[in-house]
Amino acid sequence: MINRRSFLKAGAAAGTLAALTDPLSGTAHAAAGLRAAGDVPWLRTLRRIGQTNITEHDPAVMDVEGWANYWARVKAGAVFVSVTGILACYPTTVPFHRKGKYLGDRDFFGELNAAARKRGMRTIARMSPDLNWGDALAAHPEWFMRDEQGQALETPDTPELFQTCMFTGYMTDYMPAIMREINTRYDVDGFYMNGWPMFNLPVCYCAICRKLPPAKTPAYWEKFNDRVMELWKLYDGIAKEKNAEAFYFANMGGGIHATPNLAQVGAVAQWFQADNQGRGGQGEPVWGCTQQGRVCRAIMDGKMAANVTGSWSTGPLRWRESFKSPAEVRMWLNETAASGMVPYYHVIGAEAGMGEDQRWEKFGEEYFGWTAKHDTHFKNKRTMANIGVVIGQRTNLFYQAPNDMTMQRNMDGLYSALLEGRFFFDFVHEDRLELERLTKYAALILPNIALLSDEQCAQLRAYVEQGGSLLATFETSMYSNQNHRRGDIGLADVLGIHAAGPVIGRRGNSNPFYARIERQHPIVQGFTDTNWLPGAEYRLPVAAVENPVLTVVPGFVAYPPELSYPPVRQTTEPAVVLREQGRSRTAYFPGNIEHSLWIGGNTDLSHLLQNTIRWVAGDGAPVRIEGDGLIEAFAWETEPGFAVHVLNYTNPNTHRGWLREFYPIGEQRVRLQLPAGRTVQRVALLRAEKEIPFRASGDVVEFAIPSVEDYEVAALTAS
Repeated sequence: MINRRSFLKAGAAAGTLAALTDPLSGTAHAAAGLRAAGDVPWLRTLRRIGQTNITEHDPAVMDVEGWANYWARVKAGAVFVSVTGILACYPTTVPFHRKGKYLGDRDFFGELNAAARKRGMRTIARMSPDLNWGDALAAHPEWFMRDEQGQALETPDTPELFQTCMFTGYMTDYMPAIMREINTRYDVDGFYMNGWPMFNLPVCYCAICRKLPPAKTPAYWEKFNDRVMELWKLYDGIAKEKNAEAFYFANMGGGIHATPNLAQVGAVAQWFQADNQGRGGQGEPVWGCTQQGRVCRAIMDGKMAANVTGSWSTGPLRWRESFKSPAEVRMWLNETAASGMVPYYHVIGAEAGMGEDQRWEKFGEEYFGWTAKHDTHFKNKRTMANIGVVIGQRTNLFYQAPNDMTMQRNMDGLYSALLEGRFFFDFVHEDRLELERLTKYAALILPNIALLSDEQCAQLRAYVEQGGSLLATFETSMYSNQNHRRGDIGLADVLGIHAAGPVIGRRGNSNPFYARIERQHPIVQGFTDTNWLPGAEYRLPVAAVENPVLTVVPGFVAYPPELSYPPVRQTTEPAVVLREQGRSRTAYFPGNIEHSLWIGGNTDLSHLLQNTIRWVAGDGAPVRIEGDGLIEAFAWETEPGFAVHVLNYTNPNTHRGWLREFYPIGEQRVRLQLPAGRTVQRVALLRAEKEIPFRASGDVVEFAIPSVEDYEVAALTAS
């Protein structure tokens, strides 16, 4: 028997092989035989992806041919095939790679892989490196995460499984051994690693981790990111040992909460795997999937991005073998396509997939069948948004916010105002603020991006000096990228402000502060019959400015009502600071306005934010949509021309899953500013499956979408 340590240390030479004959299909799969036409990488041609997540019991019950026939029938371009999680799906020889009790001597992975490839589908070998069993722990205690007392960390639901540590040889010896074994035996197009990197920064006290900086600090995060990049490049190199076109990628489903530095990941990743399978129904808004799509666009520069939609019942109560509301599944797939990701449909196990609950099957056939008819209009080149929203990973990970303020609540508050105002916007990563990337945007919004480096502040300063506009809130740039509090806001000179004291919040049941209208301005347009507007729950006091639009009225007791009156009705402390310098406009709210909007639901705060966004962005929006209802819209320049996607969120379950049914909205009037020299020949509605009339005048095209049930795509063919 091969020596265990020798096997785990096997070098690249053992895995570098020519294309082999598949032992099951008898068909040779040379790498070039599956290459996409032209110079476009094959993965960028994918439009549909499928996965049946294999369980231990599946070898006893799954119809392999039926599985492959289904995914081929729905025109999936690629399928994920399980190699291992905690169990091997093939007759492995890697030590501690335990086989499932129903596998026997069967090469289940090999059968699935061969069946998919025989039908022309790409195959991705799926693995999970995060857990292993007690025998591995006994033999290699150095592989596993430890608590402060040195005890191995069990998994909460399955105590016989233990959590592995990413800084150990488990990731550099054990996982490469499995990858090389797969490469030796089979032809696959890529390797995917689920369950890593972790969605939260790991806290481990193993011998290696004790030598690292303290967990959950910027210094630790740098080491964490170094390790992610080291392993990513190692695994990608192993994937390419047999097939130069193969590649490696990992689970990046955290969205704005992702733990690895997304800008670094975007630089090396060929495929962004967004594992946002559905919402949980506990106050999560329906737009969680499109937020993830915007994250992908912010870092991938048009490379492959896919979002996993779970057909199973996602949420805090998980029925893994039961189909969830079809309306909810449909909207998640709609959001995936609208935001520029590739739809990816996922079911757990053969018993759910081809057995007891088969409702998911027909749904997948119908939805993927519709997208297949219109593939060309989902080939996006670039967005047509003129507003950028900065996402701050460091703020999310390290900022010590008052009370229960989180980046997610900040973003959801801002997001809701952006949707109500029907703005077209992109996300912009904080580490990608180079001027050449920002010049397409009339305005940038910084929703309490508290941690910004001196360099990032300088980049934003240069953007404003070149005529760009900014809207910032609360403690934006109050901290360095190392989470050190500055004496003044880092963008003080840009915004025309100076901090005048520590953060002030409400006490007990007191009111948040109010904002007194001191003079008329576009940001207070529409507010009549009132001198006061609601303010935020927390604020950073700033020095007085000349001729303010809004000033602070300090909060006061809310109960008992006899004491609920303002001792001070007017101050010189600004509640917003506005500046105009040449083409540039800046707006700064000292309060956590977007967070207060989200938790308080106050419509005045939303209206104030919308007015301010319109003021800083100016009148040059390339796309406008007028009509009733709550929508989210995307506008893309596509290979055939242009596409305007409209998602209808007008629904009683918009803010708490799941959607039960759809409530159609009426006419949506679209005005699109074309790039110079472009001409539109036709406009077709892809969901309604019909052409509609349009009017062109110069470089402006106007048309009306008669109604939207859940989702409509207006596809413009242009020259």
